[in-house]
Amino acid sequence: MTWNKKIAAKQYKSIETLSIDVIRWKNHHKKIVFTNGCFDILHLGHIDYLCKAADLGDKLIIGVNTDTSVTKLKGPKRPIIDEESRITKLASLQFVDAVILFDEETPIHLIKKIQPDVLVKGGDYSIDTIVGASQILKNGGMVKVIPFLKGYSSTNYIQKIKKE
Repeated sequence: MTWNKKIAAKQYKSIETLSIDVIRWKNHHKKIVFTNGCFDILHLGHIDYLCKAADLGDKLIIGVNTDTSVTKLKGPKRPIIDEESRITKLASLQFVDAVILFDEETPIHLIKKIQPDVLVKGGDYSIDTIVGASQILKNGGMVKVIPFLKGYSSTNYIQKIKKE
């Protein structure tokens, strides 16, 4: 599928290509924020979380679990939405600057390569359980946990659909 150039430009196919832009952004003194997740059924809770994450810096990068890694994390019936659709929706958000898929269990490889100034996760984490937190803190960065918007989760929506 051919997408709007602005949306397509935010979808990175390799960490090497993303790294080039990250270096350029850092050379222009841009504060890099990184978060990750499945973002299976994009809902208001995700928008709230990502918008708050974007407010912590100048450039928001999102690592998105591939379909294979979502299945490993969430079970054989997930994801509901395919990876191409998930990254395209995220890239279409105005406050998102880069989206990249990762197939590993955790995004540690991305975090080590990008070296964000701010590492962000949602409210079900604590700083000591966030992958890459110690490395970011050791390098003078910040790790932030953003509380969930109450009542919104992909799992809840899936359960609601199953009941109907």
